[in-house]
Amino acid sequence: MEATGGAERDVHTVSIVVPVYQGAETLDALLADISPLLNRSVTPGGTPFLVNEVLLVDDNGPDRSDRVIRQLAERHDFVRPVWLSRNFGQHAATLAGMASSASDWVVTMDEDGQHDPAFIADMLDTALDERAAIVYASPINAPSHGPIRNVSSRAAKWTFVRLLSSERQPGYHSYRLVLGEIARSVAAYSGSGIYLDVALGWVSQRFAHCPVVLRDEGERRSGYSWRRLLSHFWSLVLTSGTRPLRIVSFTGMIVALVGFVAALAILVGRMTGAIEVEGWTSLSMVMLLGFGLVLFSLGLLAEYVGVAARMALGKPPFLIVGDLEDGPLGRRRTPG
Repeated sequence: MEATGGAERDVHTVSIVVPVYQGAETLDALLADISPLLNRSVTPGGTPFLVNEVLLVDDNGPDRSDRVIRQLAERHDFVRPVWLSRNFGQHAATLAGMASSASDWVVTMDEDGQHDPAFIADMLDTALDERAAIVYASPINAPSHGPIRNVSSRAAKWTFVRLLSSERQPGYHSYRLVLGEIARSVAAYSGSGIYLDVALGWVSQRFAHCPVVLRDEGERRSGYSWRRLLSHFWSLVLTSGTRPLRIVSFTGMIVALVGFVAALAILVGRMTGAIEVEGWTSLSMVMLLGFGLVLFSLGLLAEYVGVAARMALGKPPFLIVGDLEDGPLGRRRTPG
Protein backbone atom coordinates (compact mmCIF):
# COMPACT_ATOMS: atom_id res chain seq x y z
CA MET A 1 0.00 0.00 0.00
CA GLU A 2 1.53 3.27 -1.15
CA ALA A 3 0.60 6.40 0.72
CA THR A 4 0.42 9.57 -1.34
CA GLY A 5 -1.07 12.26 0.89
CA GLY A 6 0.54 13.67 4.01
CA ALA A 7 -2.26 12.33 6.21
CA GLU A 8 -1.87 8.86 4.72
CA ARG A 9 1.88 8.85 5.35
CA ASP A 10 1.16 9.32 9.04
CA VAL A 11 -0.83 6.09 9.18
CA HIS A 12 1.18 3.15 10.51
CA THR A 13 0.60 0.02 8.42
CA VAL A 14 0.68 -3.38 10.10
CA SER A 15 1.21 -6.89 8.71
CA ILE A 16 -0.12 -9.71 10.86
CA VAL A 17 1.80 -12.99 10.54
CA VAL A 18 0.05 -16.15 11.73
CA PRO A 19 1.95 -19.46 11.53
CA VAL A 20 -0.73 -22.09 10.92
CA TYR A 21 -0.28 -25.70 11.97
CA GLN A 22 -3.77 -26.78 12.97
CA GLY A 23 -5.98 -23.76 12.63
CA ALA A 24 -8.86 -25.16 10.60
CA GLU A 25 -11.31 -24.53 13.45
CA THR A 26 -9.95 -21.19 14.66
CA LEU A 27 -8.87 -19.10 11.67
CA ASP A 28 -12.36 -17.85 10.79
CA ALA A 29 -12.88 -16.45 14.27
CA LEU A 30 -9.38 -14.94 14.32
CA LEU A 31 -9.95 -13.08 11.05
CA ALA A 32 -13.30 -11.83 12.36
CA ASP A 33 -11.44 -10.33 15.31
CA ILE A 34 -8.88 -8.74 12.99
CA SER A 35 -11.41 -7.29 10.52
CA PRO A 36 -12.22 -4.12 12.58
CA LEU A 37 -8.55 -3.14 12.28
CA LEU A 38 -8.58 -3.21 8.48
CA ASN A 39 -10.01 0.30 8.42
CA ARG A 40 -8.10 3.30 9.65
CA SER A 41 -8.11 3.21 13.45
CA VAL A 42 -6.56 5.30 16.18
CA THR A 43 -4.64 3.95 19.16
CA PRO A 44 -5.47 5.11 22.70
CA GLY A 45 -2.44 7.39 22.39
CA GLY A 46 -3.78 9.02 19.23
CA THR A 47 -1.69 7.22 16.58
CA PRO A 48 -3.51 6.31 13.33
CA PHE A 49 -2.90 2.79 12.06
CA LEU A 50 -4.45 0.02 10.01
CA VAL A 51 -3.85 -3.64 9.25
CA ASN A 52 -3.31 -3.95 5.50
CA GLU A 53 -2.45 -7.64 5.23
CA VAL A 54 -2.75 -10.89 7.13
CA LEU A 55 -0.19 -13.52 6.16
CA LEU A 56 -1.34 -17.05 6.93
CA VAL A 57 1.71 -19.32 6.77
CA ASP A 58 0.72 -22.92 6.10
CA ASP A 59 3.12 -25.13 8.09
CA ASN A 60 1.64 -28.37 6.76
CA GLY A 61 -0.35 -29.39 9.81
CA PRO A 62 -2.56 -32.49 10.17
CA ASP A 63 -6.02 -30.89 9.91
CA ARG A 64 -6.16 -29.54 6.32
CA SER A 65 -5.70 -25.95 7.39
CA ASP A 66 -4.52 -25.36 3.82
CA ARG A 67 -8.09 -25.78 2.59
CA VAL A 68 -9.35 -23.17 5.06
CA ILE A 69 -6.53 -20.78 4.08
CA ARG A 70 -7.53 -21.03 0.41
CA GLN A 71 -11.17 -20.32 1.24
CA LEU A 72 -10.23 -17.31 3.36
CA ALA A 73 -7.95 -15.95 0.64
CA GLU A 74 -10.80 -16.20 -1.88
CA ARG A 75 -13.19 -14.31 0.42
CA HIS A 76 -10.79 -11.64 1.69
CA ASP A 77 -8.33 -9.70 -0.45
CA PHE A 78 -6.25 -8.79 2.61
CA VAL A 79 -5.41 -12.45 3.29
CA ARG A 80 -2.09 -13.53 1.79
CA PRO A 81 -1.29 -17.24 1.96
CA VAL A 82 2.34 -18.29 2.39
CA TRP A 83 2.94 -21.92 1.50
CA LEU A 84 5.81 -23.96 2.94
CA SER A 85 7.03 -27.14 1.28
CA ARG A 86 6.82 -29.14 4.54
CA ASN A 87 6.43 -28.70 8.27
CA PHE A 88 9.33 -26.53 9.47
CA GLY A 89 8.02 -25.49 12.90
CA GLN A 90 6.53 -22.35 14.40
CA HIS A 91 9.62 -20.14 14.37
CA ALA A 92 10.56 -21.00 10.79
CA ALA A 93 6.98 -20.40 9.67
CA THR A 94 6.99 -17.06 11.46
CA LEU A 95 10.23 -16.10 9.71
CA ALA A 96 8.67 -17.03 6.37
CA GLY A 97 5.75 -14.72 7.08
CA MET A 98 8.08 -11.92 8.14
CA ALA A 99 10.07 -12.30 4.94
CA SER A 100 6.85 -11.95 2.93
CA SER A 101 5.54 -8.89 4.78
CA ALA A 102 5.46 -5.35 3.37
CA SER A 103 4.28 -3.03 6.16
CA ASP A 104 5.77 -0.59 8.65
CA TRP A 105 5.22 -3.06 11.48
CA VAL A 106 4.87 -6.82 11.76
CA VAL A 107 2.71 -8.45 14.42
CA THR A 108 3.07 -12.17 15.08
CA MET A 109 0.32 -14.08 16.83
CA ASP A 110 -0.84 -17.64 17.32
CA GLU A 111 -3.61 -19.26 15.33
CA ASP A 112 -5.64 -20.45 18.32
CA GLY A 113 -7.34 -17.14 19.17
CA GLN A 114 -5.52 -16.81 22.48
CA HIS A 115 -4.05 -13.47 21.35
CA ASP A 116 -6.56 -10.64 21.10
CA PRO A 117 -5.81 -8.40 18.06
CA ALA A 118 -7.36 -5.45 19.92
CA PHE A 119 -4.10 -5.12 21.89
CA ILE A 120 -2.16 -4.26 18.73
CA ALA A 121 -3.08 -0.61 19.30
CA ASP A 122 -1.63 -0.69 22.81
CA MET A 123 1.53 -2.43 21.60
CA LEU A 124 2.01 0.23 18.93
CA ASP A 125 1.63 2.98 21.54
CA THR A 126 4.20 1.22 23.72
CA ALA A 127 6.67 1.01 20.82
CA LEU A 128 6.33 4.70 20.03
CA ASP A 129 6.39 5.84 23.65
CA GLU A 130 9.50 3.81 24.52
CA ARG A 131 11.14 4.05 21.09
CA ALA A 132 11.35 0.28 21.01
CA ALA A 133 11.71 -1.71 17.80
CA ILE A 134 10.29 -4.82 19.45
CA VAL A 135 7.36 -5.03 21.86
CA TYR A 136 6.49 -8.30 23.58
CA ALA A 137 3.09 -9.05 25.02
CA SER A 138 3.21 -9.35 28.79
CA PRO A 139 0.20 -11.44 29.87
CA ILE A 140 -1.42 -10.37 33.12
CA ASN A 141 -3.22 -13.71 33.40
CA ALA A 142 -1.93 -17.26 33.17
CA PRO A 143 -2.20 -19.10 29.84
CA SER A 144 -4.84 -21.82 29.66
CA HIS A 145 -2.30 -24.59 29.06
CA GLY A 146 -2.60 -26.30 32.41
CA PRO A 147 -0.50 -25.86 35.58
CA ILE A 148 2.24 -28.34 34.65
CA ARG A 149 3.00 -26.74 31.29
CA ASN A 150 2.80 -23.22 32.74
CA VAL A 151 5.27 -24.07 35.51
CA SER A 152 7.58 -25.79 32.99
CA SER A 153 7.46 -22.75 30.70
CA ARG A 154 8.34 -20.37 33.54
CA ALA A 155 11.16 -22.65 34.69
CA ALA A 156 12.60 -22.85 31.16
CA LYS A 157 12.52 -19.07 30.75
CA TRP A 158 14.10 -18.54 34.19
CA THR A 159 16.86 -21.03 33.36
CA PHE A 160 17.60 -19.26 30.10
CA VAL A 161 17.60 -15.72 31.48
CA ARG A 162 19.52 -16.48 34.69
CA LEU A 163 21.95 -19.18 33.58
CA LEU A 164 22.31 -19.32 29.80
CA SER A 165 21.98 -15.78 28.54
CA SER A 166 25.02 -13.53 28.57
CA GLU A 167 22.99 -10.43 27.68
CA ARG A 168 19.88 -8.70 28.93
CA GLN A 169 16.91 -10.62 27.60
CA PRO A 170 13.26 -9.63 27.50
CA GLY A 171 10.33 -11.81 28.46
CA TYR A 172 9.81 -13.72 25.24
CA HIS A 173 6.30 -14.25 23.92
CA SER A 174 4.93 -15.34 20.54
CA TYR A 175 2.60 -12.30 20.52
CA ARG A 176 5.00 -9.55 19.48
CA LEU A 177 5.22 -6.32 17.49
CA VAL A 178 8.38 -5.84 15.42
CA LEU A 179 9.55 -2.97 13.26
CA GLY A 180 9.03 -4.12 9.69
CA GLU A 181 12.55 -3.59 8.40
CA ILE A 182 14.02 -5.46 11.38
CA ALA A 183 11.58 -8.33 10.95
CA ARG A 184 12.43 -8.72 7.27
CA SER A 185 16.17 -8.40 7.89
CA VAL A 186 16.11 -11.06 10.60
CA ALA A 187 14.15 -13.35 8.31
CA ALA A 188 16.80 -12.83 5.61
CA TYR A 189 19.86 -13.84 7.64
CA SER A 190 18.52 -16.34 10.19
CA GLY A 191 19.88 -19.82 9.69
CA SER A 192 18.30 -23.21 10.20
CA GLY A 193 17.21 -24.04 13.72
CA ILE A 194 17.48 -20.45 14.92
CA TYR A 195 15.42 -19.32 17.89
CA LEU A 196 13.55 -16.30 16.55
CA ASP A 197 13.69 -14.11 19.65
CA VAL A 198 17.41 -14.67 20.10
CA ALA A 199 17.92 -13.57 16.48
CA LEU A 200 15.84 -10.44 17.12
CA GLY A 201 18.01 -9.68 20.12
CA TRP A 202 21.12 -9.72 17.95
CA VAL A 203 20.01 -6.62 16.02
CA SER A 204 17.97 -4.62 18.52
CA GLN A 205 18.85 -3.21 21.92
CA ARG A 206 15.48 -1.69 22.78
CA PHE A 207 12.72 -4.03 23.91
CA ALA A 208 9.46 -3.14 25.57
CA HIS A 209 6.54 -4.98 27.12
CA CYS A 210 2.83 -4.32 26.85
CA PRO A 211 0.26 -5.77 29.26
CA VAL A 212 -2.28 -7.99 27.51
CA VAL A 213 -5.04 -10.39 28.53
CA LEU A 214 -4.81 -13.88 27.09
CA ARG A 215 -8.03 -15.48 25.94
CA ASP A 216 -9.07 -19.09 26.41
CA GLU A 217 -8.02 -21.49 23.67
CA GLY A 218 -11.30 -23.34 24.06
CA GLU A 219 -11.34 -27.05 23.31
CA ARG A 220 -8.55 -26.84 20.77
CA ARG A 221 -5.72 -29.21 21.61
CA SER A 222 -2.25 -27.69 21.60
CA GLY A 223 -0.03 -28.68 18.68
CA TYR A 224 2.99 -28.88 20.99
CA SER A 225 3.83 -32.24 22.50
CA TRP A 226 6.36 -32.46 25.32
CA ARG A 227 8.93 -33.66 22.80
CA ARG A 228 8.36 -30.59 20.62
CA LEU A 229 8.48 -28.28 23.64
CA LEU A 230 11.77 -29.83 24.75
CA SER A 231 13.14 -29.40 21.22
CA HIS A 232 11.99 -25.77 21.34
CA PHE A 233 13.89 -25.19 24.58
CA TRP A 234 17.00 -26.95 23.24
CA SER A 235 16.95 -24.68 20.20
CA LEU A 236 16.85 -21.73 22.58
CA VAL A 237 19.87 -23.10 24.44
CA LEU A 238 21.91 -23.71 21.30
CA THR A 239 21.29 -20.27 19.84
CA SER A 240 21.77 -18.39 23.10
CA GLY A 241 25.52 -17.95 22.62
CA THR A 242 28.57 -19.44 24.32
CA ARG A 243 27.35 -19.20 27.92
CA PRO A 244 26.51 -22.98 28.05
CA LEU A 245 30.09 -23.76 26.97
CA ARG A 246 31.41 -21.50 29.71
CA ILE A 247 29.23 -23.25 32.28
CA VAL A 248 30.63 -26.60 31.13
CA SER A 249 34.18 -25.26 31.30
CA PHE A 250 33.62 -23.83 34.78
CA THR A 251 32.10 -27.11 35.96
CA GLY A 252 35.07 -28.97 34.53
CA MET A 253 37.50 -26.75 36.44
CA ILE A 254 35.58 -27.30 39.69
CA VAL A 255 35.55 -31.08 39.19
CA ALA A 256 39.27 -31.05 38.33
CA LEU A 257 40.03 -29.02 41.47
CA VAL A 258 38.00 -31.38 43.65
CA GLY A 259 39.71 -34.34 42.05
CA PHE A 260 43.14 -32.82 42.69
CA VAL A 261 42.34 -32.17 46.35
CA ALA A 262 40.92 -35.68 46.71
CA ALA A 263 44.04 -37.16 45.10
CA LEU A 264 46.28 -35.29 47.55
CA ALA A 265 44.18 -36.50 50.48
CA ILE A 266 44.38 -40.09 49.25
CA LEU A 267 48.15 -39.78 48.70
CA VAL A 268 48.71 -38.39 52.19
CA GLY A 269 46.47 -41.04 53.68
CA ARG A 270 48.27 -43.80 51.84
CA MET A 271 51.70 -42.49 52.94
CA THR A 272 50.64 -42.24 56.57
CA GLY A 273 49.03 -45.64 56.54
CA ALA A 274 45.53 -44.32 57.13
CA ILE A 275 44.40 -45.78 53.80
CA GLU A 276 45.20 -49.34 52.83
CA VAL A 277 45.22 -50.88 49.37
CA GLU A 278 41.45 -50.64 49.09
CA GLY A 279 40.11 -47.74 47.10
CA TRP A 280 38.79 -49.11 43.88
CA THR A 281 35.30 -47.78 44.66
CA SER A 282 36.40 -44.18 45.03
CA LEU A 283 38.64 -44.53 41.98
CA SER A 284 35.72 -45.83 39.93
CA MET A 285 33.52 -42.97 41.08
CA VAL A 286 36.12 -40.41 40.08
CA MET A 287 36.60 -42.05 36.68
CA LEU A 288 32.89 -42.26 36.02
CA LEU A 289 32.38 -38.65 37.04
CA GLY A 290 35.24 -37.47 34.88
CA PHE A 291 34.26 -39.49 31.84
CA GLY A 292 30.64 -38.42 32.26
CA LEU A 293 31.63 -34.77 32.27
CA VAL A 294 33.86 -35.26 29.22
CA LEU A 295 31.11 -37.03 27.29
CA PHE A 296 28.57 -34.35 28.20
CA SER A 297 30.94 -31.64 27.07
CA LEU A 298 31.63 -33.43 23.80
CA GLY A 299 27.91 -33.86 23.27
CA LEU A 300 27.25 -30.16 23.75
CA LEU A 301 30.14 -29.27 21.46
CA ALA A 302 28.75 -31.65 18.86
CA GLU A 303 25.41 -29.86 19.00
CA TYR A 304 27.12 -26.54 18.30
CA VAL A 305 29.10 -28.10 15.47
CA GLY A 306 25.83 -29.48 14.10
CA VAL A 307 24.25 -26.03 14.09
CA ALA A 308 27.30 -24.56 12.32
CA ALA A 309 27.33 -27.43 9.83
CA ARG A 310 23.66 -26.96 8.94
CA MET A 311 24.26 -23.27 8.33
CA ALA A 312 27.44 -23.92 6.33
CA LEU A 313 25.71 -26.52 4.19
CA GLY A 314 22.92 -24.07 3.40
CA LYS A 315 20.04 -25.99 4.95
CA PRO A 316 17.16 -23.48 4.78
CA PRO A 317 15.02 -22.69 7.81
CA PHE A 318 12.04 -22.49 5.44
CA LEU A 319 11.20 -22.71 1.76
CA ILE A 320 8.35 -20.72 0.24
CA VAL A 321 6.61 -22.47 -2.63
CA GLY A 322 3.51 -21.91 -4.73
CA ASP A 323 0.10 -23.25 -3.85
CA LEU A 324 0.27 -26.95 -4.67
CA GLU A 325 -3.30 -26.84 -5.93
CA ASP A 326 -2.22 -24.41 -8.67
CA GLY A 327 0.68 -26.61 -9.77
CA PRO A 328 1.06 -30.06 -11.34
CA LEU A 329 -0.11 -31.80 -8.16
CA GLY A 330 -3.39 -29.91 -8.38
CA ARG A 331 -4.18 -31.04 -11.92
CA ARG A 332 -6.85 -33.67 -12.18
CA ARG A 333 -6.60 -36.52 -14.62
CA THR A 334 -8.88 -36.25 -17.62
CA PRO A 335 -11.12 -39.29 -17.84
CA GLY A 336 -10.22 -41.21 -20.92
